[in-house]
Amino acid sequence: MLQSIRRSAILLMLLLLGAIPAMAGEVNLSVAASLKEVINELTAKYEKTHPGAVFIKNYGASGALAGQIENGAPADLFISANTKWMDHLKGKKLVEEKSIGNFAKNTLVFTGSTKKAVRGMKDLAKLDKIGIGSPKSVPAGEYAETAIKNAGMDQQLQGKLVMAKDVRECLMYAELGEVDGSFVYRTDALQGNKTKLLFTVPQKLYPEVVYPIALTATAAKNSDAKGFFTYLKGREAKSVLKKYGFVL
Repeated sequence: MLQSIRRSAILLMLLLLGAIPAMAGEVNLSVAASLKEVINELTAKYEKTHPGAVFIKNYGASGALAGQIENGAPADLFISANTKWMDHLKGKKLVEEKSIGNFAKNTLVFTGSTKKAVRGMKDLAKLDKIGIGSPKSVPAGEYAETAIKNAGMDQQLQGKLVMAKDVRECLMYAELGEVDGSFVYRTDALQGNKTKLLFTVPQKLYPEVVYPIALTATAAKNSDAKGFFTYLKGREAKSVLKKYGFVL
């Protein structure tokens, strides 16, 4: 209940901010949580050569971000962790269709600190609690749910799945030992300090993880947003993506 109230308060704040005219140089970013370190580094690099640019960053589950944009929250650039939510905003004409492209790719893995031998999907039956992003709004969770079903493990894992609001919360559950392990992206697993990558989920079990990127419909008059969008397609951005384990 408390978490629901907090989410409502945050959304209300975003909507109120949307009613305030954006300042010159201000760029609102709505980005999938798994890209947090990448975007933080790239915005810092960009600000050094563009001192007038000011970034307001909103990280979270792609579905939640798309919902906020649909409800009027300020956003100039959207990066989703799957094509589903980009297509949703495209259908609502809330993103600039010509700007849509692929930013990066990733891989689904299972990470944790369990002492049990977990080397593949079938071994998950040995565990008591498994972290997974809520499939309704978290692409990593949707990919994981598909992999579980395609591996024929959905019945064996009933009652064992612990839902998280985004992929980073999944990692946190595993790091704190609140679950035996979690489905996260490979790049998230590399951020873990107390967990280890237990196995990579076979690609044949779920769709390819693609991060589409686009300018929003309201970014048409924001030259700073367009400038940063172009920068994200360049050599420096690709170098940072590689550094954090993303596939180009």
